[in-house]
Formats: sequence, structure tokens, C-alpha cells
Amino acid sequence: MASDRDTRIKRKRQHLRIRKRVTGTHKRPRLCVFRSLKHVYAQILDDTSGQTLASASSLDPGVRAQTQSKTEDAKLVGMLLGRRALDRGIEQVAFDRGGYKYHGRVKALAEAVREAGLKF
Repeated sequence: MASDRDTRIKRKRQHLRIRKRVTGTHKRPRLCVFRSLKHVYAQILDDTSGQTLASASSLDPGVRAQTQSKTEDAKLVGMLLGRRALDRGIEQVAFDRGGYKYHGRVKALAEAVREAGLKF
């Protein structure tokens, strides 16, 4: 059975492998997901200038007021991030799942961002 430390190390290694290929530019920024035990965080980043263009998390007041399950919170975060990105004129992003498997909260967030109108 893998310990928590081994799991974290494996995720970090996988994230480094993903980051070799996925970079955010001004035309197509990177949508980065971080998932903790209780919350989910997402940012849209321009790696060339090192700026965060938009962000959302399950700690935002609008999401926190509607808290249900962790997967539902991830959907709300995705919708919120999608709206914020479109308000800033961002229409296309490169998805960075952060070394997490594409299921559960990560998948719910990604599908909600797509529903909001972003393409990836």
C-alpha cells in the first residue's frame, strides 16, 4: 500500500511530465487545477509573462454559499472561472490537470469550464 508521501511524490513527478508539454502563452493561457482534500482551486496563467489572468476556488464567497458535495463545488468553480475568463477576453486555454487523474472533481471542473464557453 502506498503511503501519502509516495502518492504526493508520484503526482509531482506526473505534473512535471505534463508541464514539459503544456505551457501557457498570451494567445492560449494554461488552465491549472489544484485539488486539496477539502477544496479545489483553478487558475488561468500566462507562463511567458508569469501572470495569473483569472482564478477561482471553492473558497470564493459565491461558491461557498452554495456548498454541496466536493464534485458539485468543482462544477461551480469551473462555471465561475469560465465566466471570469470570458469577461477578460480569454476563449481558448491549455488544460493542465496538475498530475491528477482526469475523473471526479478534475473532470467536473473541466466540463463546467467547457459549458461556460472556453475551448480546450
